[in-house]
Order: sequence, then structure tokens, then C-alpha cells
Amino acid sequence: MRSDSSNLQSSERIVLATTILGSGMAFIDGTVVNVALPALQNALHASIADVQWVVESYALMLAALLLIGGSLGDTFGRRRVYVVGVAVFAAASAWCGLARNIDMLIWARSIQGLGAALLIPGSLALITASFPESTRGQAIGTWSGFSAITAAIGPVIGGWLIEHFTWRWVFFLNLPLALMVILLSAKVPESRNERASHHLDWFGALLATLGLCGVTYALIEWPARVYHDRNLITAIAGLGVLALAAFVAVEHWSSAPMVSLELFRSRNFAGANLLTLFLYASLGGLMFFFPMDLIQIQHYTATQAGAAFLPFIAIMFGLSRWAGSLVTRYGSRLPLTVGPLVAACGFALFAIAPQDGSYWAAFFPAVVVMGLGMAISVAPLTTTVMNAVPESGSGLASGINNAVSRLADLLAVAVFGVVLVSVFNHSLDQQLTQLTLSPDVHAQVDAARSQLAATHNLNPEIQSAITESFLRGYRVVIWIATGLATLAGFTALLLIESGTPSSTVSARTNATTALSSE
Repeated sequence: MRSDSSNLQSSERIVLATTILGSGMAFIDGTVVNVALPALQNALHASIADVQWVVESYALMLAALLLIGGSLGDTFGRRRVYVVGVAVFAAASAWCGLARNIDMLIWARSIQGLGAALLIPGSLALITASFPESTRGQAIGTWSGFSAITAAIGPVIGGWLIEHFTWRWVFFLNLPLALMVILLSAKVPESRNERASHHLDWFGALLATLGLCGVTYALIEWPARVYHDRNLITAIAGLGVLALAAFVAVEHWSSAPMVSLELFRSRNFAGANLLTLFLYASLGGLMFFFPMDLIQIQHYTATQAGAAFLPFIAIMFGLSRWAGSLVTRYGSRLPLTVGPLVAACGFALFAIAPQDGSYWAAFFPAVVVMGLGMAISVAPLTTTVMNAVPESGSGLASGINNAVSRLADLLAVAVFGVVLVSVFNHSLDQQLTQLTLSPDVHAQVDAARSQLAATHNLNPEIQSAITESFLRGYRVVIWIATGLATLAGFTALLLIESGTPSSTVSARTNATTALSSE
């Protein structure tokens, strides 16, 4: 007969397995889809705007509804909402795999994002509710480590499936994982926050979604529609900005806001989230366009492209514990200044990497340097966010910071896409004028230019012009990412207070006093 202690340990192991598999499913999907983009672009004859929407429709729903997803779990039961999120994610994954055209895939990805908004907050919430404080840190560390492993293995497995079967299996891969999670969830104890408000900020969530949709739509569609629908695109962008402004006003006056603006009165909290926006925008832009360069320009296989970031994941995993102690030893400002600046050096190496060298000579040094910079940054960034607010607000603070990182990905793909398409078109126009082309051939090139590097032309001179134009746009984008990472480092230098380990309690006390005085 088992003791109560052993029963508790068995229950904890089930919770850990359930959350690792569920969040791992979402993390795998987030990393492997970028590797699949060139394949589905060819298979579905998609433009660059189309593949941007494949990523952005998911990121948009996740960024806009992430905090609502966490609130739903606190109110109606964390296990229940988590299982619903897994089921929605799995159903949408099947829809993605069965999609017959790019529009269907984009809609399915948006439903996937909705499922992820319910699923992702639930992972840590279930661990926090199920583990006592004495073992909670170890459990979160185990969850983080296995999540990093799944994020590393996912693109390799996905690349192999793309290479030997079809891109559709990237999405079907989620189905057995989801089934295992749902079966295990039956043995996970239910929990909820009994003091949670049943008044959810649906109006705020709607405004955030409409605002992000409007701005994202305008950015992605601008290059293709600027000459025909300039006024319409401008109007949609304006409505998006107005919706976001209304969102800020609603959050300020709401009695139960989705985002508590009072938290941003903390200098460290505001600075850390601004740093997050800059740094994760850099990373998000690189993760979107780098696989295109590897597959469409360097002619890597999907498996090789999926494995290209393995050193990055290994460094993040190997140095995470060491990086977590940096704030204790040196305070927040130093690692959050040095880390992004080292990452910026890594981005710069991507920009100057030779396009005809081996992976080890051209890209491996860039991956290693960027990985080192991100490893120095990520754990201290999380610690700084959590230390900047009262302990009672740590969950909301973590959720806001997570949402900011998702928003950074969303904006990076949209804005960087505008830049790359603009540079590509300008460069291609310049090079085509130097070639003697018939009107029919010129029209053929113009009709296919929206596919960027996915365009294949039998004329070697035209193909060379297409390749060179893409590389020019790609390098401009990476230099912008380098600048944003540098800006993140200076943000820490200027805004993050130079705290010592003994000041952590004082920072929390000050934050509590500031909030209670309102």
C-alpha cells in the first residue's frame, strides 16, 4: 500500500509529464513551422505575404489572448482550460495538415493560436498549483529543460518529415502528443484561484485583437497593395492604432484589467519589457527569414536547416542555471546590458556571413555568439521582471512579459517583411533594367516576384538577379535586427536600476507601496 507521500510524488510526476508534453507540443510547432515555410510556399504557390500570414495569424491570436487564457484557467479551473486548449490546438493542427490552399491554412493557424493561448499559460499554472514551494523551483527547472530539448529536436524531426514525406506531417505530429496529454490530464488534480474575479476583460481582449489585426494587416499587405489600395490600407492601419489606443484607455479605467498599467510605474518592469520587445523582435525576425536563406538560397535540406539552430538551443540549455545566478551576483543592469550587446554581435555575424561557405565557417560562429548573448539575457530578464513587482502580482507580470515577447515576434515578421520586400523589389528592378528582356519575360518575372527567393527562372541571369535581390533585403533585415539588439542593451543601461542582491526585497517593497498608494 502506498503512503500519502508516494501518492503525492506520483501525482506530481503526472503533472510534470502532462505539462512538458503539452507545452512541448506548442514549442515544437512554434519552431518547426519556420522550417516548413519554404516547402509549403512551393506546394501552395504562396507569396511572401501568404507565408507571413501563416506565422502571423498564429502569433496574433496568441499575443492578444494569452493573458485572457491565464485568467480563464484561474477562474474556471486550470486543468479544464488546459485540456480545452490542447484539444483546440490538436483539432487546428489536423486542419492545418489537411489544408488544400493557403487561405485555409492561415485560418487553421489562427485557431491554433487560440488553442495555444489557453494551453501555454496553463503549463506553469498547473505546476505552480500542484507543487509545494520547496520543490516548485526544481519542477519548473525540469519543465524548462525538457521544453528546451523539445524545441531543439522539433525542427530536426520536422525537417526530416518535410524532406522525406510532406510538410503536412509537421502539423500531424501534434496529434499523438495531444492524445497523450489529454489521457494524462485525467489524473491531474483540478485547481483554481478562489479569489479570482469572474469579470474577464473581454472588451480589452477584443480591442487588442482588432488593433493588432489592423496594424499587422496593413504592414503585411502594404507592399502588394500600396499602388492600388493605398487609402484602404492606411485606413485599416489607422483603425488598428485607434483600437490599440482605446485598449490602453480601457485598461486604465477597468476595475479588472487584462493588463495592469500600474505595473509599468516600476522603472525596472517598464525597462525590462521594452528590452524584451527589442531583443525578441531581433530573434523573431532572424528565426523567420534565416531558414528561407538556408533552404532557398544555400540549398540546405529541410533537415539540415532544422538542425542549424541546435547549438543555440544547447547553449541556452547548458548555461541557463549559470545565467540564473547572474542577477544575484551582479545585479540586473550588467547582464541585461552585456547579454543583448553580445547577441547583437551574433546578429552582425549573420549579416556578414559568406553565402558560399560551409555551415561551420559561415553560420556556426554566428549561432554560438548569438546563443551566448541570449543565454546571458533571458534568465536575468525573467528575474528582473519578477523582482520588479509585488509577489502577489508575479503571475500577471510574467504573463505580460510573455505577451510582450509574442508581440515582438508578431511585429518583427510584419515590419521586417515590409523592409525585405521593398529592398528586394528595388534591387530587382535595378538589375532587370540592365538585362535585355522581352515584355513577356519581364511580365513573367513581375508576376512571380511576390514569392521572393522561392521564384525559379530558367534564365540564369534572371535567377541570379532574384537571388542577389533577396540577399540584399535579407542582409538589411539582419542589420536592423542587430540594431534592435544593440538598442536593447542600451535600454538596460539607461532604464534598469543597478540593483544588488540585497535590494531585491527593497524593490518588491517599493513596488508594493507604489501600487497600494493608488
